[in-house]
Amino acid sequence: MTTASLLAQLNIKHPIIQGPMTGSDTPALAAAVSGAGALGMLGCGMRSPAAMAEAAEKVRAAAPGRPFGMNLFVLKTPSPDEATVKKALQRLAPLYAEFGLEPGVPAQWCEDFGAQFETLLSLAPPVASFTFGILSREQVERLHAAGSFVIGTATTVAEAEAWERVGADAVCASGMEAGGHRGTFLGDFHASMIGTLPLVSECAQRLGVPVIAAGGIMNGRAIAAAQSLGAAAVQMGTAFLACPESGIGPAYRNAMATASATDTRCTRIFSGRYARGIVNTMMEKLAEFEHDVPEYPVQNALTGALRRAAAAQGRADYLSLWAGQGVALARAIPATELVETLAREIRDAARG
Repeated sequence: MTTASLLAQLNIKHPIIQGPMTGSDTPALAAAVSGAGALGMLGCGMRSPAAMAEAAEKVRAAAPGRPFGMNLFVLKTPSPDEATVKKALQRLAPLYAEFGLEPGVPAQWCEDFGAQFETLLSLAPPVASFTFGILSREQVERLHAAGSFVIGTATTVAEAEAWERVGADAVCASGMEAGGHRGTFLGDFHASMIGTLPLVSECAQRLGVPVIAAGGIMNGRAIAAAQSLGAAAVQMGTAFLACPESGIGPAYRNAMATASATDTRCTRIFSGRYARGIVNTMMEKLAEFEHDVPEYPVQNALTGALRRAAAAQGRADYLSLWAGQGVALARAIPATELVETLAREIRDAARG
């Protein structure tokens, strides 16, 4: 599918999708992006069904008639053994102590995916996207019946082909440059660390559905480069993270403003799943335990109160500062202005 046909199918003007950025997204950001002719997204992986409905209602009210998307994590609720949790809490205790807190077991490890999925069906957003796993063909068909365009996240060609087999309408090819959590669900994480351009190029050759490029894309020239390799559109997270409408606080924004590509790396320390972010004190203090922390979402839940305390005190040293390798190119401008700027840059790139 060409860019033009995908834009027509999604009812958007520009080949730009705002990354979901779960935990840092806001309805205001999604509405601004959609209102500017691109596709705004709500990251709903950690939203309850009620919060999902509330966020969708806000986007629809702020950008009436404009398409938008909702993203979910494909997860099974874990049942970690007591010894694993105890060991993780002991490891985190000294960090919590700096804030006068004691780590504890949270009320829940994550939201129930089944309940989230049923809510997504009832809300019937124009676009439904997924990461961390894969849906069944039956689930994709139910989304199609509800009127949603389905996008699956892939970090390898094998994952992209798996999404095509279950009926996804498009695949988001997420390169290793991307900020935030890696969506790997087949095979070894390290083998899945493929650059955006080779991943997009091969996916475009192998798939019959449109490919959306993600990872390190920060301006119109990069968008044009991805399109030249076969991408029908791009998904941009870090670029929109810097917008004032995103949900990040001052400490996070300050860290982004002074970071470069060499300041980011992938880590499991914060959440138990590899994610790219800006290196800080917590990453360095717990680096030796990189392979020992519980898997997502257990570690993510155990560090949640610590990260909230750090945010409340304006401290970036214990925040999960998710950002991609293009962080130094981020522009702290309103989302509408960013979409307009990117669209102009795409046109300029096309003119050579």
